[in-house]
Amino acid sequence: MRNTSDQALNKSRSITRRMFILGGVKLAVFFSIVARLFYLQISENIKYRSLSDKNRLREWKLPPQRGIIEDFFGEKIANNTQLFQLHMIPEDVPNLGGLLSRLSTLINFNRKQQANLLKKIKKRKPWEPVIVSDNLTWAEFSKLNLFLHEMQGIKPVVTVARKYIDDGSSSHLIGYVADVSKTDLENNEFLSEINVPGLKIGKTGLEKSLNKSIIGRTGFQRYEVNAHGKRVKEVKFIQGTIGKNYKTTIDMKIQKYANELLKDKTGSICVMDIYTGDIIAMVSSPTFNANKFVHGIDYKDWQELLGNPSKPLVNKSIAGLYPPGSTIKPLVALSALENDVISPKLTVQCKGNIELYNHKYHCWREKGHGYMTLRSAIKQSCDIYFYEVARRLGVDRLSVTAKKFGLGEKVFNVFDEEKIGIVPSTKWKLKNIGRGWFLGETLITGIGQGYFQSTPIQLCLMTAQIANGGYKIKPRIIHEANSLEQTINAWKQKLNAKKEDEEKNVDIFQSEEQDIINPKQELEALYRNPENVKFVLDALYGATNEPMGTSYGSRHIKKEYLYAGKTGTSQIRTITEEERKLKIKNKDRPYEDRDHALFTAFAPYKQPRYAFSVVIEHGGSGSSGAAPLAKKVIKKVIDRHKLRKKFQENLFEEV
Repeated sequence: MRNTSDQALNKSRSITRRMFILGGVKLAVFFSIVARLFYLQISENIKYRSLSDKNRLREWKLPPQRGIIEDFFGEKIANNTQLFQLHMIPEDVPNLGGLLSRLSTLINFNRKQQANLLKKIKKRKPWEPVIVSDNLTWAEFSKLNLFLHEMQGIKPVVTVARKYIDDGSSSHLIGYVADVSKTDLENNEFLSEINVPGLKIGKTGLEKSLNKSIIGRTGFQRYEVNAHGKRVKEVKFIQGTIGKNYKTTIDMKIQKYANELLKDKTGSICVMDIYTGDIIAMVSSPTFNANKFVHGIDYKDWQELLGNPSKPLVNKSIAGLYPPGSTIKPLVALSALENDVISPKLTVQCKGNIELYNHKYHCWREKGHGYMTLRSAIKQSCDIYFYEVARRLGVDRLSVTAKKFGLGEKVFNVFDEEKIGIVPSTKWKLKNIGRGWFLGETLITGIGQGYFQSTPIQLCLMTAQIANGGYKIKPRIIHEANSLEQTINAWKQKLNAKKEDEEKNVDIFQSEEQDIINPKQELEALYRNPENVKFVLDALYGATNEPMGTSYGSRHIKKEYLYAGKTGTSQIRTITEEERKLKIKNKDRPYEDRDHALFTAFAPYKQPRYAFSVVIEHGGSGSSGAAPLAKKVIKKVIDRHKLRKKFQENLFEEV
């Protein structure tokens, strides 16, 4: 009996234990289910709601519209034109292969383009649209809309594309736009935030510098679709906004004219207002058609640009580096006068060469110039005279003056590709080359050779600051939004000051033609003695308008076109004594060994207003290769001065 009772008790305990365990398991399963339901219904609610919305809502984003860039007179340099595109959301496409096959019958869509599209699809984010075609014709766009009901997941889109002047005259200045690259997005937080399919950004020039402000706000269209991806109704629409418009200081008539003068040549022409710093023209040659980059440049065209030895993609006005040659001599003279190391009466005999430490230093005139004073040395560009001036001055004092007048520094703050050049000094050589300075290097620096490197726009600025009487200016190529009001106020101040000074018989800047002083700057004198500047200006007059002057052959006879200038020749390599004995001319050398031709000038002479620089690569001497072009540009600029002035006055009257 006892054994039976014990067995019954153990069995009961076993059953109870099993029931307890089973109950626990049931409770665990129950709570697990409840927890899962809670997770799905509450925690994952946003996720699944979002996925649900993806299934019923579609959103098409359009790239922002860029602002317009105009010249001084309102001519559109960078504009927008209507563009037809085809977008696709691959997730809405039931049969991608079938769709691509169908599209090839309606639009120009070859196998290579199809392969590129498949690559885009793999790289994109889920539900992100891709651009099937970036530039449809009107016929293709119309045909797509006609058969759109047959195809799911695609949308013909009307947007805008960049349009530039076809002659390429402003391509370096304005730059071009192209697709955003992976590198762009990685290095620019702003671009990564606004990036949408089809976004074009500036890659060079002003287009690149102004990206943040010239790019507008993205517009989008959100609508509901049914189970088949067909549009049911529009849910939300936000119109995109155009970016900021910009007005430049450029006169496109002069820009185009200068570009035509440089046709079949390699070089640069720059024109600057010597008081306001306004850039009237800044042309680089050879140029390129910026429109080719808008929709993706053809591989063959790209290779041609890269392989061209004249480097058409380089903006030579701001990134081309050249020894300034004899165009630096007026500045050397000014520096020597300012530092009291010479007087204008200093006389030096030029026999054609001098010898220093068993090395001959030659003048460009083989038989020499005879006895030279400072004015005649500038006028005839005597190298021997300036060897002596440089020896007395020293390279370090010359370096200080050169930097004062704009050499060795960036002229603008808007171009990433701009070069600073080289203004040599003893410290510069020690730091960059690791060797001490030699006297012979001072001599060749005094005639703008050796380590000296400058850009055409720097030479133009140097000339402008000498021509305006020796005052510092800040060049500008963009008119700021509030610059008109500031300019008007500056004009009024100038007129009042002029009236007061006229009563005192004071001639401001030696000019009655000065209309505007740059309102953003106070006048900073770059000289110690104004008489030194006047002397140099007079010598430059002689260089152009008096017999024996190096640019006398390119002078203007008519009074209104009189100008003053300085020729320059930049040697590509040192001429050997053997070559001098053989009297090998520049034209007989290989093209790549020929000298560069340079010319700087200001006009009109009596009432100066504009500065000019012309650089022709491998063009020979400045007198024959550069000065004749400058003569033509100067006439064009002076002829248009009254028009520019009248246009400016009309703006004032409107305000």
